[in-house]
Amino acid sequence: MVEAFAVASGKGGTGKTTSTLALGMALAEEYDVTVVDADMGMANLLFHAGLADVETTLHDVLVEGGASVDAAVYRRHGMRVVPCGTSLGDFAAADPTRLREVVATLAADTDVILLDSAATLSSRAAVLPIVLADRVVVVLEPTIPALSDGLKVQEYASSYDTGTAGILFNKVRDGDAIDRIAPKAERYFEGPTLASVPASDAVRAARRAGQPLLAYAPESTAAAAYRQAASELSVRDRDSGTVADRFRSAVVPESP
Repeated sequence: MVEAFAVASGKGGTGKTTSTLALGMALAEEYDVTVVDADMGMANLLFHAGLADVETTLHDVLVEGGASVDAAVYRRHGMRVVPCGTSLGDFAAADPTRLREVVATLAADTDVILLDSAATLSSRAAVLPIVLADRVVVVLEPTIPALSDGLKVQEYASSYDTGTAGILFNKVRDGDAIDRIAPKAERYFEGPTLASVPASDAVRAARRAGQPLLAYAPESTAAAAYRQAASELSVRDRDSGTVADRFRSAVVPESP
């Protein structure tokens, strides 16, 4: 079985990378999980996962005649992690369409693939994870503008037959705001509200320490909220060969 989820948002700063790793670690308690940093232009998952000093990254795989997929896979925190590099030169040399083959290869040996996506739908590389995924998890802050941005992600995903697995409210500072915003979200988003993750000093400390939140502060309220989100996220049992073939034949948009 395997299902690919894009963790996406309509704007930067919502905590997608923190959310991707936290969901990955929580899901890894039950599933074989692979996390891929598919934010190829503004990658930072490697810093969150303690992989800043690795030699081979996704950029090295995405160039013609580049490294094998296996060379960019690292076992960390109970998951397989595929980090992306931070060099703009490497990004320019990489062919984002090769991500199809990377994901297809990974699909043969995992249950869940989480694609940490770019902040906006501004380029071919940014939208590709959403096109490739079976479903998208939309990460939002509890504001009306954030809902609007998230709905653009859902609309774009739907145009490529990518469903919405659910929405995840993050950096929540005001419980009253959630009470006002969540009912509106449930009217417009196709998936359920997975959880509301409170703003937390532990999240910032984990990032500074170069560790995922669930490794750095497993008993924090934010970690508990991410575990709740993972428990609400249904993972469908799909044939890995069929899914891999779909990835390889996915239509790559010329522009968003």
